[in-house]
Amino acid sequence: MTDEPAFDPQLFKAATGRQWQEAAQGWNDHGPMIRAWLKDATQAMLDMAGIAPSQRVLDVAAGAGDQTLDIAARVGPHGHVLATDLSPAILAFARRNAERAGYRNVETLVGDGETLDDAASIGPQTFDAVVCRLGLMFFPDPLAGLRAFHRALKPAGRICTMVFGAPQNNPCIAILVSTALKHAGLPPRDPYQPGGLLSLGKPGLIEGLFAQAGFAEVATTKMSAPFRLASVADYLGFVRASASPIQQILGGLDDDAKQAAWNEIKQKLKAFDTATGWEGPNELLLTAARRI
Repeated sequence: MTDEPAFDPQLFKAATGRQWQEAAQGWNDHGPMIRAWLKDATQAMLDMAGIAPSQRVLDVAAGAGDQTLDIAARVGPHGHVLATDLSPAILAFARRNAERAGYRNVETLVGDGETLDDAASIGPQTFDAVVCRLGLMFFPDPLAGLRAFHRALKPAGRICTMVFGAPQNNPCIAILVSTALKHAGLPPRDPYQPGGLLSLGKPGLIEGLFAQAGFAEVATTKMSAPFRLASVADYLGFVRASASPIQQILGGLDDDAKQAAWNEIKQKLKAFDTATGWEGPNELLLTAARRI
């Protein structure tokens, strides 16, 4: 068993950025699958953020822009959406997807979510609303990110973030991580360590961070978001095509060792086979608040 090196936020960000650059095409290709999975949760997130016509909205960690298009439709031609991400490659897909859908009210900006307010186009009190879908948990310092979001919001502006909940309510992720660590010869991880898929799932943690960042009226809603697919192979195809932390954990192994890990993961995930396909449980936390 090998000890993991101490967590270095800057090295982690660099590695994450490289992973998303490499995974941009795969994430975009799986857009319809992701949309089906997160459709209800995304609409709830936009409702909780109070997205309305003519607003200026900041979409952080926008990825290939699935939720960006929903925001653009809600704010309408007199509104504006700024979609940001750490990866230029994935933002290029977001920009193209918006253009193909006919939205002229979408702009993109490559940037670090923890320091977004350093950008010239993101002045203080610029936006009516901020959303961040499945991005905040990857921030090495989510409090810094929330403080940046707070500064970017106008007074009374609203925010809603979406992250994964507790490990016991996200068993597929727990299986992926624990099995990958075992095959990589690494010790078990604290699921709440910074930057992990489940890092903000600890009860009360995200609400405390929102309060420290200066937000008021903080409230979290739990949502079930099962991944319903034809087979476990479809789920693993998605995971392997995305910038999953699993890819980083297995990155140092040779091809045979990697395949052995994926084979064991597949076998364990078959526990979620159903009579009609495969259904992997997920719990999401939608945290909404207001800037006072």
